[in-house]
Amino acid sequence: MPEAEPQRLSYDELASLVAAQAARIAELEVELTELKRRLGTDSSNSSKPPSQDGLARSKRSSGSAGGKRGKAFGAPGMTMRLVDNPDSTVECPPTLCGACDTDLAGASEFSRQRRQVIELPPPPKAKVTEYRVVSLVCPCCGAVTVGDAPAGVSGRVQYGPGVKARLVYLRAAQFLPFGRAAATMADLCRLRPSTGTIATVIAEAASRLDPFLDRVRLLLRAAPVLGADETPAWVDGAWKYVHVACTEKLSLFHAGRRTKDDIDAGGVLAGFTGVLVRDGYAGYDHIDTATHAECGAHLLRALKGIHDSDPCGQVWAEYMANTLLIAKQMMHQAATAGHTRLSEDQAGFIRSAYAGAISAGRQANAGRPEVNAAKLVERFARDAHDILRFTTDTAIWFSNEWVSHCTSWMRSVVSAFLRWLGGLRGWGAAGAACGQWAAEGGVVAAA
Repeated sequence: MPEAEPQRLSYDELASLVAAQAARIAELEVELTELKRRLGTDSSNSSKPPSQDGLARSKRSSGSAGGKRGKAFGAPGMTMRLVDNPDSTVECPPTLCGACDTDLAGASEFSRQRRQVIELPPPPKAKVTEYRVVSLVCPCCGAVTVGDAPAGVSGRVQYGPGVKARLVYLRAAQFLPFGRAAATMADLCRLRPSTGTIATVIAEAASRLDPFLDRVRLLLRAAPVLGADETPAWVDGAWKYVHVACTEKLSLFHAGRRTKDDIDAGGVLAGFTGVLVRDGYAGYDHIDTATHAECGAHLLRALKGIHDSDPCGQVWAEYMANTLLIAKQMMHQAATAGHTRLSEDQAGFIRSAYAGAISAGRQANAGRPEVNAAKLVERFARDAHDILRFTTDTAIWFSNEWVSHCTSWMRSVVSAFLRWLGGLRGWGAAGAACGQWAAEGGVVAAA
């Protein structure tokens, strides 16, 4: 039997099918654009840390630009200088003439050069002091009275404050694991404390920080401008966030979740009345006593991520980035000239350029409110006052530069711990570290 001809679709059915396919193609194009954007994100155009850039990291983050290694061009040098009073001197005269082998004993001096060698003596032997607590019998009543040992001398054998200070320094300032800290003490000081002893010393040091940390919190809360940020860290077998609040000279860390209660747990941001420079995370929005300013570096990375994914379609992101950078340069020039803010003409130019970039962004993403580019446009429109806050006063930072240094430092700490220890498992008095590092890190950064 001849095969039956397939039923032909009517014009209306074909039109409906084409419309459905066109809608589906549009959805897939949006999805493809988003996937390309995600694949193209790294530390330069998103909030990803440099450690997640992988093998394709940029020259900037890889540290290898093909040039000479060593001091960067223009960086100040560190020339070693002769000291005026060396600990010892050694005369090095010639004994025979270099031309005719004549004995030079008693010959007149022509010139001399000073050459110095800086050397360390061998590791000193630890000083052991024995305290003999004597008990005496009263000749009157026969009672026995025990003498008092100095404060801190409570056991049969213990390390003194100098040894403890060096152990804390190796752990909290040089980031050495317990085993390597013990080995370093053995090599340099001829002492080999156990890892358990080091953990106890670190816990003791952390417990003594409360008065210092209270003072740091007080100074941070009184600062006119304060930066805040957070970075993930592996703590107690799970990812948590290390929160940082800092100025140019003071830093305070604490760990927890990313909720507003955990943000406030540091004892700095709740009730802060100055200018808070932060990123766009909504967890900071509840701090209504502060004047908010958004970090320019975070914004530039977000704009770069949008522009990199579609350079032709998202050219507005380049307009906005240029606007922010021009405003930053204007503020720098104003500060150099002794002014505290931009002139009315300069401020008007920046506001006009800013509004133009938003208009271009809305036009480029019309009808696609769900894409990230459109969401970023509306964020710039909604938060314009906070984003341009740095243009109102030269004392307000353009970006969270100091906070970024602190979080980068913490990410380096976490990365090193994950390599050396296979994961951070400690917290508090008996722990190996991130919680104590968060506390001790505040000390190191503030020192």
